[in-house]
Amino acid sequence: MESLRLLSAAPSDRGSQRCRLGPGLMSALGLTLGSPLLVSVPGGSCLCTAWPRPDLAEGFLQMDLKCCSPGLISQLPAHLNLEPGHLSPVSCPKLKGVKVSVVVQRVEFKKHTPPKLVHELVKDMLKGVYVHRGFVINLEEFDTDIRYVVVESINPDSVSAGIITSKTGVEISGLQTVRHYRSQLQDQETVPLGGLEEVSASLREMLQLPLLYPNTLSSLGVSCPRGVLLVGPPGVGKTLLVRRVVGEVGASLVVVRGPEVVGSRPGESEEKLRTMFERARSAAEEGPCVLFLDELDSLCPRRTGLSAPENRLVAQLLTLMDGIHQSDCFLIVGATNRPDSLDPALRRPGRFDREVIIGAPTLQQRKAILSVLCERMPLCPGVNMAELAQTTTGYVGADLSALCREAAMHAIRENSKDSGEQSVGMKHFQEALKSVRPSCLRSSLGRTELSPVTWEQIGGLDEVKLKLRQSIEWPMRYPEAFVRLGLSRPRGVLLYGPPGCAKTTLVKAAAASSHCTFLSISGADLYSPYVGDSEKALAQVRSFHSL
Repeated sequence: MESLRLLSAAPSDRGSQRCRLGPGLMSALGLTLGSPLLVSVPGGSCLCTAWPRPDLAEGFLQMDLKCCSPGLISQLPAHLNLEPGHLSPVSCPKLKGVKVSVVVQRVEFKKHTPPKLVHELVKDMLKGVYVHRGFVINLEEFDTDIRYVVVESINPDSVSAGIITSKTGVEISGLQTVRHYRSQLQDQETVPLGGLEEVSASLREMLQLPLLYPNTLSSLGVSCPRGVLLVGPPGVGKTLLVRRVVGEVGASLVVVRGPEVVGSRPGESEEKLRTMFERARSAAEEGPCVLFLDELDSLCPRRTGLSAPENRLVAQLLTLMDGIHQSDCFLIVGATNRPDSLDPALRRPGRFDREVIIGAPTLQQRKAILSVLCERMPLCPGVNMAELAQTTTGYVGADLSALCREAAMHAIRENSKDSGEQSVGMKHFQEALKSVRPSCLRSSLGRTELSPVTWEQIGGLDEVKLKLRQSIEWPMRYPEAFVRLGLSRPRGVLLYGPPGCAKTTLVKAAAASSHCTFLSISGADLYSPYVGDSEKALAQVRSFHSL
């Protein structure tokens, strides 16, 4: 059978749940007049009833999006051709019960309309409609504030679709506005994260309790937490983590970036900040909301006596956070990679009650991140994710993403010469490792580029090499064995000897065999005639070591 060209529904079929197709195709699919039909298109599916076209023409398809998956509530993709295999008849028995969530246009309708009236309206508008579990029913053709109904579950559970009759019980789980529902759909379309399952579960727990169950804390006589502070190096995935968790919780997200708030006129920054809080407060009236303060260190730096505008902005933020009431159903989440530069008054309980530290990924987390990033890449069978994860010590999520992108570019350049099948191999990742370095160590103090040195290149010193391997390499390669035996890893190793006895070369070999970053610091690098500069440089090296 030939492919079908998808056309927009006729105006007379709007809200009728009809699907117009040729009579020959209806006969080939075994469809009769009004038979339920599931049509799969890019981005989702649509449940409709089969009707012949008025002109009886074959090769065309028109359908009304009365009941469709959430990705199709706006409109169908344009200039689309479908194969007949994308159309499948579906059994739709009479349903005993259905549980739905109602999406309304205005907040006033949600607040002031009696629940019994909403229930009667929804039950009357759904009568005779074919529904599918997880799909959205479009009710815009009715002249009411009820725009959509989201089907959460149906009874019996053994079927995925059915028809609602006058005897079907309708249970409404909740009401939300169109703006809140659409923001939820946008937040769900996020990049999958790997290696942050524990942090994600912890953050989800912090957001769910005050946003979804505020009365539980009130019954215990305690106030809801107001804020959560995320701390971690750049590129570790703080922003993506917030977007992902907020979408899972079912809240809307209002994003405030520090540089966007700062204005040139006196009082302009404070006005923008108040506007953002009012926007979050109005969004919280429609449903749970999270106000995300990204790059918080640029918005709320440590107050000094020299910068009056910044001091006023910090004071305004503190005042706004203190002015959040129990009835305001929104939470503040801040993110920074410089927690020491924040004003101390911001980090006390009552403002940012909890701090979540996201460090550089561990070996297992890097392996999970690489698996997620390479999920859609055509990889050669010889690609070893465990070896790549062991080689990329110090890499954060953004660095690993850049590494995969650079490896794909190497594969494209190589395969374009022989125009063969596009696939990414281990050699492409090895080439990409030469150009993509850990972002947290770029232009850092003590960063040294070196050619790999193996233990075999160092003659003699077998006893020293064994002790170095036991102190440096073994704790990194076999951490489970150290835990099982109750051993703690050494905190430091001191090498001493006359000049030229291979002290530096031994350390280079230990770093290369352990796949560690090599930082070489001399006393001259740390010394400075200015007060505090030497201590600052030493603290910088210590911060890189903690990553």
